[in-house]
Amino acid sequence: MTAPDTAPEPAAAPASSDAPIRVGIVGYGLAGRVFHAPFLQASPEYRIALVSTSDPDRAAQVRERHPGADVVASADELFARSAELDMVVIASPASAHLRQGLQALDAHLAVVMDKPFVATVDEALILIERAEALGLAFSVFQNRRLDGDFLTVKALIASGRLGEIHRFESTFERWGGPVRDRWQDRETPADAAGISYDLGSHLIDQALQLFGPVVDFASELATVRDGSASDDDAFYSLLHESGVQSHITVSRVAALAGPRFRVLGTAGAYAVHGLDPQEPLLKEGASPTHPGFGEAPEEEWGTLVEAAGDPAGERIPTERGRYADFYAAMADAVRGRGPVPVEPRDSLETVRIVELAHRRTAGDED
Repeated sequence: MTAPDTAPEPAAAPASSDAPIRVGIVGYGLAGRVFHAPFLQASPEYRIALVSTSDPDRAAQVRERHPGADVVASADELFARSAELDMVVIASPASAHLRQGLQALDAHLAVVMDKPFVATVDEALILIERAEALGLAFSVFQNRRLDGDFLTVKALIASGRLGEIHRFESTFERWGGPVRDRWQDRETPADAAGISYDLGSHLIDQALQLFGPVVDFASELATVRDGSASDDDAFYSLLHESGVQSHITVSRVAALAGPRFRVLGTAGAYAVHGLDPQEPLLKEGASPTHPGFGEAPEEEWGTLVEAAGDPAGERIPTERGRYADFYAAMADAVRGRGPVPVEPRDSLETVRIVELAHRRTAGDED
């Protein structure tokens, strides 16, 4: 698919620098309902104006939770009303991202695209180059850069207490149960489905943020559950240009999870278990503005062991998770006050690795 040569006149910008950014949300499943709408609703920078969903129950939820928003049955209906919007959040299945991303950009709307970004480097470049040509704010929702445990790892590395890092282990494992009737299980890697595109794209992005470009990698992708059309268990070994080796494990078939992070350096090591609390809180309906939102309990703090220190180690408080920071930065980008929170070319590199891993698994040449 190629980008059109012409585009319609841009939608009206916010009436003033203080006017809320008018947002349309494409899709009100887990991504739209849990990861995007609560932060948009909680911020005075935004107003949810339109939501598209074909599910009557989800439409009722939109009307209950966002009474100022209109509900339409399809993305096409939403884009037909693009003059009422300044920004679109694309929270639909990844197989629709290229088409809907181009629709949004051609309407001269700022775009937040949920991950997985797209399935291929070629698709990613079409969207990136279109956004750059039009001068539009375009970002990919790599929200796990703002997990509290990841922020803690980042700060510890920067502090120098671990010395020179030589190995970084990042694990995100769950027990997903049998295959369900959802796009992540039903669609194939050609549609950016599967655990590598879903969770792997987060963990690979985190490793790239910490240690820079990858010069070589190996991967093991498996489909364990009967009836699954895509990988549900995967391992990546990434060699960074900096010399650090990252070991990435993601799984939907792990009844017992390993440490979320284990970081080994010349002066010490750090490990932490459990998962960032923001997702379960959002699923329970907690507001991002609630006191204590994103704070990990003390019993889930990680442990730092320094080579010259106490072998029992030191408990390190986990930083507060801050998904809301993504949308604060995105508002600045839409208003021309700063860069987008996640440069889409960063996500392009993650797509390159996962796409190539699937090609290798299928027996294709590099």
